[in-house]
Amino acid sequence: MQTAPPTEKLAWNRLTLNDMADRVRRREISPVELVDAHLDAIERFNPSINAFVMVFADQARVAARRAEALAMRNEFSGPLHGVPITIKDSFDMENLPTSCGSRFFQNLPARQTATSVQRLLDAGAIILGKTNCPEFLASYETDNFIAGRTNNPWDLERTPGGSSGGEAAAIASFMSAGGLGSDGGGSIRIPAHFTGIAGLKPTPGRVSAAGHVPEITHPGGLLGVAGPMARNAADLRTMFQTLAGYDPADPFSAPVPLRDESDARLDSIGIGVMERYQSVPVQPVMRDAVASAARALESLGARLRSFHSESLDRAPNLWWFFFGVLPSRLTQELIAGREQEAHWTGTEFLARALQEPEPAARHVLDALAQRDKLRCRLQREMQETPVLLTPACGVAAFRHRERRWQTPEKNIGLFEAMMTATPFNLVGFPALVIPWMLTGDGLPVGIQLVGRPYTEELLLEIGVRMEEARGPFPAPPGF
Repeated sequence: MQTAPPTEKLAWNRLTLNDMADRVRRREISPVELVDAHLDAIERFNPSINAFVMVFADQARVAARRAEALAMRNEFSGPLHGVPITIKDSFDMENLPTSCGSRFFQNLPARQTATSVQRLLDAGAIILGKTNCPEFLASYETDNFIAGRTNNPWDLERTPGGSSGGEAAAIASFMSAGGLGSDGGGSIRIPAHFTGIAGLKPTPGRVSAAGHVPEITHPGGLLGVAGPMARNAADLRTMFQTLAGYDPADPFSAPVPLRDESDARLDSIGIGVMERYQSVPVQPVMRDAVASAARALESLGARLRSFHSESLDRAPNLWWFFFGVLPSRLTQELIAGREQEAHWTGTEFLARALQEPEPAARHVLDALAQRDKLRCRLQREMQETPVLLTPACGVAAFRHRERRWQTPEKNIGLFEAMMTATPFNLVGFPALVIPWMLTGDGLPVGIQLVGRPYTEELLLEIGVRMEEARGPFPAPPGF
């Protein structure tokens, strides 16, 4: 999403994250100018988009002056020195509340900063603010009683998705260069697809989720991860390289070293193509995007073949058990006696989950065993096609509170529309979404690349090459 060289202060925020970092390092632009440009954009655009829960204007300017003083001495904190970013309001920052979109958490200041946030700070990034999310991160729309509803920069009548919707909206509208989100059922990838940016759901433990609310531990940590969001795959790669690393505070963390995949030969990598999830229909433009992306991959030398996995048949239902049914009683206990203070985004799925019997220990153990067997079978099925190309979602960005959509075969609901995302949370496979094309109505459409565990570097390398083949992606109208 590179634009022409800026000619005025307000245009600096339209550079890519990597361009910002490079220009700061070459002292062609100061961190103060970068922060001011982003704060100006926030002042102009946030009133209509409402992406932020908190804006740290004064603190960001102080940090920018400190970064500028270091740069003038040719000293740099790290690869993100002076780059303004944002943080989803589900990550702890010391002495600030991590509201997670809920009145139940808004007055509880964090004791320490989340590991991933600290890694971004240590790399020199400047945090502009915390971004909006649905209550308890439990919806594909971003709305709550604390900050209100976040709107999609491409069409204010539509949602940017959830739960990392505020983060996606801020990045897409050039109010942030990149940021930190989390994903337990598409919560990075769906907002990236809806807003025309890139997002990575890593393998659990590849990026520390210590300091996330709710806590990402067993069994929810099998699904949920922390991950980067940015406007393109190259920026995403820089963010991932900064965030990845072992953290003893994360029970899923593993000491997996970073790999260089820049020499990867696509002609030696089989890529499996899934035009939809099993027999569940998607909107035609979603299939068109996959077909177009497949042609681009072929032009890059990749070997494509159709992919179908019977192992995935039960994946959405198993995901729902872990995401919805298992934690539902805890949510019910949390809001008991204060139900009127709970927002609809926090309880949208709760009634459905509570209709199912409270799971006994044997049921939980059986579900865990099924999940593990499914994960192993899928890894075997992907031996010849270690990368999958799929739709990012069954639909494009939808209108606020919309829940059913027409496809040529039948109407689909929210659960079906998200089936291209949720199975890969269940099995813990990394997945990358990059923006690819526009609908006839001018809405962005992303595609998804899925890999086997710990292959984030390969997915990002393929994503970078695909974006180069695609060419510049447009910005939202008016931005």
